[in-house]
Amino acid sequence: MVFLEAEMSWNVLISPRELDRKGLLLRKAIIARLLEDVTNRRASKEHGYYIAVNQLKAISEGKVRELTGDVLFPVTFTCVAHKPMKGEVMVGYVDRILKHGVFLKSGPIESIFMAEKSMNDYKYIGGENPMFMNDHSKLEKDTTVRFKVMGFRWMEADRQFQLLATIAGDFLGPL
Repeated sequence: MVFLEAEMSWNVLISPRELDRKGLLLRKAIIARLLEDVTNRRASKEHGYYIAVNQLKAISEGKVRELTGDVLFPVTFTCVAHKPMKGEVMVGYVDRILKHGVFLKSGPIESIFMAEKSMNDYKYIGGENPMFMNDHSKLEKDTTVRFKVMGFRWMEADRQFQLLATIAGDFLGPL
């Protein structure tokens, strides 16, 4: 997995009931809201999946919204992110098996498809517990797999990446 550190600027909205004359409580409220916002946003096309907020670098002066009384604080922070890259080797597990391929999950990435064509000599075996099998191993639900990313695309509506994977190559396949 490739992890990146990105410096970002966001606006954090704090309600009037969270405001206090003591700066530490306000700072705590801003940090808590920032963490909540990062968690809810989940990912972006530019940075990938947000893993953790590292450091709060700056909190600028807040601006009061007239109608609600909420205060908008511009903040600058660093964040660890994971963005998939073409050619990257990753480890995931089999989530679903279909006749034409396998869906994998890896960390925060929930939509990884590996087509039957990209699985070398594996053959589909249907039934109650479908699987793909070759002479040496099998791919069934919850099998851990090392795979290579062939391509990816950003899905704005779902705020996630969709990956296309393969196990064709040296040292790839079930672990």
